[in-house]
Amino acid sequence: GIDINLSADVESVAVAMLNAETRLRALAYVGLLVFALDLLVSLGLFLLLKQTGLLLAAWCLTARLMGALLSVLSAVFLMNAAEIASRPAYTVLADRADRILLNGLQATSNYTSFHLSIVLSSAALAGFFYLFLKSGLIPRLIAGWGLFASLFVASTIVLRDFIPALGDNAITIAFMLSNLIALFSTSIYLAVRGVRVDAER
Repeated sequence: GIDINLSADVESVAVAMLNAETRLRALAYVGLLVFALDLLVSLGLFLLLKQTGLLLAAWCLTARLMGALLSVLSAVFLMNAAEIASRPAYTVLADRADRILLNGLQATSNYTSFHLSIVLSSAALAGFFYLFLKSGLIPRLIAGWGLFASLFVASTIVLRDFIPALGDNAITIAFMLSNLIALFSTSIYLAVRGVRVDAER
């Protein structure tokens, strides 16, 4: 399989990518779909929360857009790897070792762009959840948990670049689960109950 997160060594990932053209293309198109959905959700959150704090809401929207663009860049690197794996011309232009090197660069670039997109997007989500907490448009428990989870994700991803122990699988699972709970609970509440329109009155 392909470990795009590079928890395996880069060489193994690059070799696997040479034999995974279809999966790489699928991952790239999924990335584009996520980008489109992220734009829609981010704009909706901005429109919903701008009256509570226009400057912060605008910053959050901008940061989410930048994060979304980085995720598109991540998809571009996946598509590059698919092209390297599938085009016969690359077997003429470069030997297998060189193609592994090229795919290693694509894998690393994919990882770093995705890595930075998560940091930016999580920081922006923390701002949106703060505005939810301040406005009372959703229950404070959900908003408070969302704020905690978003800060947990952003800070842990940044700090593990300097403190390797924070890259432990248990910590990764912990921040992923906390973030999923926050996003799921917020989505369900907004879908079923909507916002408390009289919260700020």
